[in-house]
Amino acid sequence: MPKPILSFDFFTLMKKCILIFLLFTPGLYAGAETDSIRVISLQEVLITTQRTERQQTDIPYSINSISRKELDNFSPRTTPEALMSTNGVFVQKTNHGGGSPFIRGLTGNQTLLLIDGIRLNNSVYRYGPNQYLNTIDPFSIEKIEVAKGTGSVQYGSDAMGGALQILTREPVLYAKDRSLHGKVLGKYMNGGMEKTGRGELEYSSGKMAALIGGTFRDFGDLTGGKATGKQSPSGYNEYALDAKLAFALKEHVQLTVASQFLRQEHVPVYHKIVLENYQLNEFEPQQRQLSYARLNIRGNQKLFKQLKLTASWQQGTEGRNTQKNGSETRIREKDQISTLGFTADITSELSKTWTANSGIELYHDRVKSARTEIASGTTSDKRGLYPDNSQSGNYSVFSLHHFDLGKWIFDGGVRFNSFRIKVSDTTTGDVRISPEAFVFNAAAMYRLNSSHHAYATFSSGFRAPNIDDMGTLGIVDFRYEIPAVDLKPEKSQNYELGYKFNLPAIYGTVAAYYMNLNQLITRTKIDGQFIDNYQVYKKENVEKAYIRGLEATMSWKIKSGLDLNGGISYAYGQNITKDEPLRRIPPLAGRVAGTYSFSKITASAEFLFAARQDRLAAGDRSDNRIPAGGTPGWQVINLYGGYQLASVKFNAGLQNLFNKDYRTHGSGINGVGRSFWISAAWLF
Repeated sequence: MPKPILSFDFFTLMKKCILIFLLFTPGLYAGAETDSIRVISLQEVLITTQRTERQQTDIPYSINSISRKELDNFSPRTTPEALMSTNGVFVQKTNHGGGSPFIRGLTGNQTLLLIDGIRLNNSVYRYGPNQYLNTIDPFSIEKIEVAKGTGSVQYGSDAMGGALQILTREPVLYAKDRSLHGKVLGKYMNGGMEKTGRGELEYSSGKMAALIGGTFRDFGDLTGGKATGKQSPSGYNEYALDAKLAFALKEHVQLTVASQFLRQEHVPVYHKIVLENYQLNEFEPQQRQLSYARLNIRGNQKLFKQLKLTASWQQGTEGRNTQKNGSETRIREKDQISTLGFTADITSELSKTWTANSGIELYHDRVKSARTEIASGTTSDKRGLYPDNSQSGNYSVFSLHHFDLGKWIFDGGVRFNSFRIKVSDTTTGDVRISPEAFVFNAAAMYRLNSSHHAYATFSSGFRAPNIDDMGTLGIVDFRYEIPAVDLKPEKSQNYELGYKFNLPAIYGTVAAYYMNLNQLITRTKIDGQFIDNYQVYKKENVEKAYIRGLEATMSWKIKSGLDLNGGISYAYGQNITKDEPLRRIPPLAGRVAGTYSFSKITASAEFLFAARQDRLAAGDRSDNRIPAGGTPGWQVINLYGGYQLASVKFNAGLQNLFNKDYRTHGSGINGVGRSFWISAAWLF
């Protein structure tokens, strides 16, 4: 394993944090006295994660967003890496082609991912870190929203830690003239670490608009910091296509049709090759397809102000090729899951102070799973990772209500969710389970004045057992897992106190939370049983735990064209059942960034840091991705710049300025060393 990383002085970090907040403090007074300064602040950001558009500061929950402008300026390599700048979200990278966001200390199938309001999570989403977020092309994104500690009432199962919503770009319907324009973009990163090409065409008219794009990316092996060097094999290829059409059928009726496709080829799992004696271990392919049609009807009645009907089809394909050193046997696995979805969402304005969203959601999954072993020219078919032709139905009804009473804002909602899961297999037998869950949330916000808001919330959450929990048979991470058929839903209760302020030049949030976790599904060791030299595990509802934490963010518009923002987050997790730390809890982490914009020039500096994480569960200590004694802390400085020359926009970045060796906690590969990238985009 490459040398991870430098040591970390916690007291140095705290001194820097204190300095940061001292720098912020004068802005409180400057903002109070300089009413002439106008800030385009987060208060003016419309948030949709609560199923309706609302101002950021009027939402009694912790929500962060990333705009298309930020994605263009900082040009993250992947969608998961875009989240590294989001306070309270920690990104673990098992491999260069992965990236799993931790929200409130939870990840994998305990956090919910959405694309344009459609669930990306399905019935084979894995426990723990996964790579699924990396199957979304960052060039197709308009905005990313992260709702922390809430989401089960709004969107159903899996949102125990929170919900992450990806909103893709929309074609624009113009009432008058027709227009056709496009964009061509190229990006290069030194050492062949990235070669990207992107092309787009957008057509607009009064009746129809279309946005079509395609991306090709060649990612070379990732080069780490000083002592790490090139981490090979870690590179892979990717191509993506996206199209979205909007039709104005009538004055208040709009139809949107969209399709997305992304495929990644030969994606190595680096740490398995380096640490687990594999000659070959790769995903081939990682692939996702999504097509949907959405009818948006606006009405003029109290009960019917807007109706959204969405029909969707998704298909995810994950292939895995493995071969041990010294073995003649090569294993090829392929899992394919197809999902049909339908949602109906009605917005009501029952009075001047009372609005509501109610609806139904229906999803149905079908899983195909196969495994082939090839040895000495002989091919044999085996049982796949999951029982072939497994099926899962997800059916729910929900109602959310919002009351704006001047000084007070009240939020509340309920959801009933029912599941029908069918698994038939020679290993498990014929299994049918029908778990159900009823969840609710309630929140109150008090406006001390127009600039200062305090809130308190309660959100219950759940995660229903899925086919991955029930039917997995094979090697997962560094263990051998066998099926489980008697599981119940995991449950959570999240309590939060928060404060938001929005002065003319400064915006900030502070939140403290406490989350109870019950009936947690976890892998338990079956003592004395080994298969292929791997310890055998089985999933059971056996654990209770809690997570508590603090988060703070601040944005300061120092003067026109000069902005400073930052945030810091801390989580503490404890497994009550085992009387040990909860697995994979991220360390204290944060970010400070400054941006200067003048005329055609932009320049940014970014400081990212994480403290040492040495509060380890037994599972962490046995995880070969985590160094003995814990993951060292790290500090990284990145610089960015941009220049607009007529119709061409140039951007560049210098990453990890001091070439530090570092690794985000739980990752299987180190972060990028000192490197640079440059991109050029031509708009026509």
